[in-house]
Amino acid sequence: MVIYTKTGDGGDTALFGGGRVPKNDKRVEAYGAVDELNSFVGLALTSLADDDVRRGLLQIQNDLFSLGANLATPEGDGSRPRPQTPDVPVARIEVMERWIDRATDELPELRQFVLPGGTEAAARLHVCRSVCRRAERMVVALGREESLDDGIVPYLNRLSDLLFVWARLENLRAGHEDVPWSKE
Repeated sequence: MVIYTKTGDGGDTALFGGGRVPKNDKRVEAYGAVDELNSFVGLALTSLADDDVRRGLLQIQNDLFSLGANLATPEGDGSRPRPQTPDVPVARIEVMERWIDRATDELPELRQFVLPGGTEAAARLHVCRSVCRRAERMVVALGREESLDDGIVPYLNRLSDLLFVWARLENLRAGHEDVPWSKE
């Protein structure tokens, strides 16, 4: 199979289900940011030691593919129906909330802002969190103009919270304290 098609050489790309848009279209930016997040999650996985967090992140990677497929598929235009895509995994939102609660129970109370960093694994999770927030902003911008699945923004919002607490948990378990923000 040849990986290059040359069809995007003019600056446009195909959407799932048909149609072409410029590569800087808001829809492409949104699913591209989700894809970038998925890549950073994969990078974070290379440095994590905790098996529960690793398993959770692998589930999240699959979820992010479903979100990306959903975002890459616009509504049907009347001449063709919208192709079937995997459902947005809204049930995972409750699962993520439980993961957040478990991690929070183990963590010291957060009384101030902390800087992203600490161990390599924690720093990578912080990068994932910030990329997740950007993806969320892009999805919100797209959703102001086009119809999107209602579960996408809550999923990304909860995921960024989870990535934050897992970064803190990585630091804690490695014996590395969070670095507080200094206003000086």
